[in-house]
Amino acid sequence: MTEVVLDAVHVRHDDREVLRGVTLRLTERRVAVIGANGSGKSTLARLLNGLVVPTSGRVLVDGLDTRRRGREVRRRVGFVFTDPDAQIIMPTVAEDVAYSLRRSGLSKAELGTRVAAELHRHGLADHADHPAHLLSGGQKQLLALTSVLVTAPRLVVADEPTTLLDLRNTRAVADRLAGLDQHVVLVTHDLDLVAGYDRVLVVDGGRVVVDDVPAAAVPAYRRMMA
Repeated sequence: MTEVVLDAVHVRHDDREVLRGVTLRLTERRVAVIGANGSGKSTLARLLNGLVVPTSGRVLVDGLDTRRRGREVRRRVGFVFTDPDAQIIMPTVAEDVAYSLRRSGLSKAELGTRVAAELHRHGLADHADHPAHLLSGGQKQLLALTSVLVTAPRLVVADEPTTLLDLRNTRAVADRLAGLDQHVVLVTHDLDLVAGYDRVLVVDGGRVVVDDVPAAAVPAYRRMMA
């Protein structure tokens, strides 16, 4: 079981307090985070793998403090961004996935086997030698996800991974996330995607204002937005 603890976390950017006094313990397999633009939900997501560190308070992932042991945390927590082009680095699909394993110590043969298996698992095997940046939007997001998953993280954090996708590709990416063995934290504006999640956090004004199951949290959020 992966455990994430946020202990009295405050985050300030310049003169603005982005998160205020957030205290959480996350152990569920599927946690969704929803909220309006500017509410602080993406900052909350970035805290979980040390992309952002608290101004005060602390974040622990399986007991590891993200401020002091960020590298170890990032081995456990994979992060998927909204725009896959921000994550795709290498020229071809297979090379991009292999790049994630550059420090793994695997032999060339072992690396090829691992990459091929991950591409097959996520429906990208036929595109292994395809230019990565010429993929469709949905395929790019699947590639970004695959490049994260090939390192076998314990937790996957996805920050609005379907925002730039059409309906079909949104469903494809959402289904991949829902079917993962890993723990998943999903930040999303698409309220339909959170229905099967174990827990939903509603963020507003830098605070977690609702923390409940989807059937209670989503209607509460709709009322807030109305």
